[in-house]
Amino acid sequence: MTADGHTWHQYWSLTKPRVVALIVFTAVVGMFLAVPALPAWPKLIWGTLGIGLAAASAAAINHLLDRRIDALMARTRHRPLPTGQLNERNVLWFALVLGTLAMTVLAFRVNILTAVLTFLSLFGYAIVYTAYLKRATPQNIVIGGAAGASPPVLGWAAVTGEVHYNALLLFLIIFVWTPPHFWALAIYRRHDYANAEIPMLPVTHGVQFTRWQILFYTVLLIIFTLMPFLTGLAGLFYLGGVTVLNIAFLFYAIGLLRTNDERLAMRMFTFSVIYLMMLFAFLLIDHYLPWPHPLQSIKLFPAGGFNS
Repeated sequence: MTADGHTWHQYWSLTKPRVVALIVFTAVVGMFLAVPALPAWPKLIWGTLGIGLAAASAAAINHLLDRRIDALMARTRHRPLPTGQLNERNVLWFALVLGTLAMTVLAFRVNILTAVLTFLSLFGYAIVYTAYLKRATPQNIVIGGAAGASPPVLGWAAVTGEVHYNALLLFLIIFVWTPPHFWALAIYRRHDYANAEIPMLPVTHGVQFTRWQILFYTVLLIIFTLMPFLTGLAGLFYLGGVTVLNIAFLFYAIGLLRTNDERLAMRMFTFSVIYLMMLFAFLLIDHYLPWPHPLQSIKLFPAGGFNS
C-alpha cells in the first residue's frame, strides 16, 4: 500500500465507519417511516449525506479527545492518534471540515430544523459526553446516550420538517438500548477502563451490580419496543420479529447473572448491534406491508393514527 493510501485508511478509521453505518441506517429508516409512501429523493439523499458526515465528524472528535485514554486501553491503543500515524492538528481540521460540510448540506439542502438537531447531537456526543460525562460519572452512557439515540429523529425531521411523537418513540428505543449494549462491553473491558481511570459502571459499582442494571434496562427495552405496535407505527410483522429479538436479548441478560463467563458479555455486545439493525429492518419492512393493523378495528387511536 502506498503512503497516501495508508494515510487515507487512517482518516477513514477516524470516522468509525461501522458505527456511522448503524447511525445512518436508523436515520434512513426514520425517513421512510415518516411518510406513508416514499420520501422525496432529494431529502433522502442530502439528509443521509449530511447526517453521515456529522456522525463521522463526531467520531473524529471523539478520537481526538480520547487520544490519551485510547493509548492506555488494549482495544484502542492501535488507533491512528495513539500510534502517531496522524497528528492532532490534522485530525482536528478533518473533523471540522466534515462537520462544516454536514451543517452546510443539511441547512441548505434539507431544512434548518434538521441542521440544528444534528448539530446538537454532534455537540452532545463529541463534547458533552466525550469531554465531560465519560470522565465524570458512571451514568455517563445513560446520560450521553441521548446524542446517539437521535438519528431516527433527524431522519424524520429531514423529510417532514417536524419532530413527530413516533420519531421520539424511536429515539427512546435506542436510548434504552444503549446502556445494556455498552455495559456488556464495559464488563468485558473493565480492566482497560480502570487502567484509563474511566468511571464505567463495572469499575465503580462492580460487575454484579452492572449485570442487574443490564437486566433492568433490558426489561425497559422490551416494554418500549412494544410501543410501535401499540401506537400503530408498526404491525404484526414487526411485533413478531421484535418478540423473537427480545427473547434473545433477555436470554443474554439473564445469562449474565448466572455465569462468570465474561465471553458471554462480549457475545451480548455483538448481538445487541445485530438486534438494533434487525429491529429497524423489521420496522422498515412492516411499514410497506399491505396488512391492516389489528388495532384499527377497535378504533383505539384517532383516524390517521396508524399512518406516519
